[in-house]
Amino acid sequence: MLNRRQLISTGAGVLAAPFVLGIARAKAADYTFRLHHLLGPKAPAQTQMLAPWAQGIEKASGGRVKIEIYPAMSLGGAPPQLFSQARDGIVDIIWTVNSYTAGLFPRSEVFELPTIFTNNIIATNLAMREMFAAYLAKEYESVHVLYLHVHAGQAIQTATQAVHHPGDLKGKKLRVPGPTGIAVIEQLGATPVSMPVSGLPQALTTRAVDGALIPFEIIPALKLQDSTKYQIEGENSWRLGTTTFQVSMNKDKWDSLPPDLQAVFDKACDQAWLRKVGEIWRNSDNAGIKIAVDSGNEHIVLDHAATEEFSQTLAPVVDKWIAASADKGFD
Repeated sequence: MLNRRQLISTGAGVLAAPFVLGIARAKAADYTFRLHHLLGPKAPAQTQMLAPWAQGIEKASGGRVKIEIYPAMSLGGAPPQLFSQARDGIVDIIWTVNSYTAGLFPRSEVFELPTIFTNNIIATNLAMREMFAAYLAKEYESVHVLYLHVHAGQAIQTATQAVHHPGDLKGKKLRVPGPTGIAVIEQLGATPVSMPVSGLPQALTTRAVDGALIPFEIIPALKLQDSTKYQIEGENSWRLGTTTFQVSMNKDKWDSLPPDLQAVFDKACDQAWLRKVGEIWRNSDNAGIKIAVDSGNEHIVLDHAATEEFSQTLAPVVDKWIAASADKGFD
């Protein structure tokens, strides 16, 4: 009987057609890596971030590295298993949502908190990089982190309810991405519903949820313009926290690379790249809200007073996180 790793390895060629990236070369690459992630092949996360990043590494390596991208969990498993797939060597590289494996990255959660993250993607990406060695690395010891990043932040998207004040969400059911999202929704008096993002359109259509805490960039990928009516954010793109993501490699695979190729990966994940990632997600978010508005949805931008009302309402979420962190023994 095949074990799970053998099943994925032998079945990948039949069950999944990889998105293969590379440049023409006379000989095979010295190192071939499989990058696995949860979204579809047309999602901006792949077309604008992961694919160009992989192509840049292939080119900079002189063809010695080849990266095959497998979207939409096409190598098997569910999104919450992506981190363990990289850790255990079932795949080589993953892009995943940290909060899908709740409890593994508590220090990293600080960057997700409302009133801590408000709207600046680039600053947050750079802060995670600067603080990684001293404060965050302990959480990722079982893999080699290539880079961490956030998206444009949690907006509110609803099917039937316009939202102008925190009280408008009381008693509603909203999909959340993870623990910090749960804390936000509970503080607003609503009921959090955890689910992978792929299940959101059906949940909205069947009214299993009334809305979601989710950025605008996901609108075209999930066609949320068809299952929602309102898209809500604060002034100056103010958001209710954000989500952290990681691009990580299996530790043994990283250690197998010679220093010059490790340097290629490091250069591809430098500060300039993290700034570019911030631009990619901001532009994708702008494109998503345009699709919703062009489809007839209402884009509600809260005025200063309403934004402050949300901010003050959510301040206890940060206080509770600080207290919980102290209980866990870290600052």
